[in-house]
Amino acid sequence: MLLACGRRAAQTQTLRFVALGDMPYGPPDKSYPPYRALIERVNTIAPAFTIHVGDIKAGSTHCSNEEFAAQLEHFGRYQGAVVYTPGDNEWTDCHRANNGAYDPLERLATLRQRFFTAGRSLGQKPLALENQSVVMPEYATYVENQRWWAGDVLFVTVHIVGSNNNFETRDPKAAAEFFDRDRANVAWLRAAFELAQQRAARALVVAIQADPFDTARRDGTFPAYSGFANSIWATLVPLAAQWGEPVLLIHGDSHVLAFDYPFTHQQKPVLNLTRLQVPGAADARAVEIAVDCNATQPWTIRLFRPNP
Repeated sequence: MLLACGRRAAQTQTLRFVALGDMPYGPPDKSYPPYRALIERVNTIAPAFTIHVGDIKAGSTHCSNEEFAAQLEHFGRYQGAVVYTPGDNEWTDCHRANNGAYDPLERLATLRQRFFTAGRSLGQKPLALENQSVVMPEYATYVENQRWWAGDVLFVTVHIVGSNNNFETRDPKAAAEFFDRDRANVAWLRAAFELAQQRAARALVVAIQADPFDTARRDGTFPAYSGFANSIWATLVPLAAQWGEPVLLIHGDSHVLAFDYPFTHQQKPVLNLTRLQVPGAADARAVEIAVDCNATQPWTIRLFRPNP
C-alpha cells in the first residue's frame, strides 16, 4: 500500500514492494522462461511497486536494439509499476566483441530514450515519479535518476553501475562520462536527504545497480581509484549517519543475497544504514520488502521463487 508509514491512523498499513535484478541472464530459451514465471509470481503478490536494479541482460550477450525491445516487453508484463535503474551490462560493457562491439555512450543514450519517460515508471500501471532531468535542469541528461514517495518513505534511484561505475581512466570518453554522472549522482543523493529532512520522512530507500564493495578495502573504506568513493563513501554514508533515520540501500551486481550493516563512518558502524543485495543471474529469485516505520528495524525481507 502506498499509504504505509503515514502519520494518520488510516495510513498504518505495511508497505510491501519487490526488488530484483541481474536478470534475465543468458540465452532467451533458457533465461526468459524463469524470468517470466517470476514476473507472474510478482503479479500474484501484487506489491505496491517493483524495483529492478539493472543488468537486464548478461554481460556476454549482445546489446542490440532487439534485446532492448525484448526487455521492454518484459517490463510490460508487470501488472503493477516497475522502476528500473540501469546496470553496466546494458551499456558500459557493450564495447566487448561478444556484446556486439557497440559504443557504450550510444547504448546509454538509447537506454535513456527507450526505457525512461519523465514523470512515470514502467509497468502496466505506471507510478508517478520525479526525474532529476526535470527537478534539476542543470542535470537535464539524467532522466534515469528518479524519486517518489510511498507515504512518509522516500524512494530514490541513482545511476551507479558495476565495473567500478565506468571509472575507466584509460578511456577519456569513459572518464568524462563518469565524472559528469558522478557529479549528478552526488547532487541527486544530497537533494534526496534534503527533501527527506524537509518533509520529515520516516525512512529513505536508495536503489543502485553496483555492488559498492567491489573496490572497497578490507576495512570498508574506498580507495581513490574506486568509482564509488565519492557517491557512496563521501556522500551516502555520511549523510545517512548524520540524518539518523532508517536508510535502506538496495543493489545487485554480485548475485548473492546479503542483508546487513556493512557501512562505517568515522570508524563507527552506521546502524541506521541497511544494505540489501538481491540475488540474480542463475539465482532467479526476487525479494519482497515490508516496511514498518513503527518498528526498531523497519525492514523485513522475504525471498521468493518463480511460479512452478
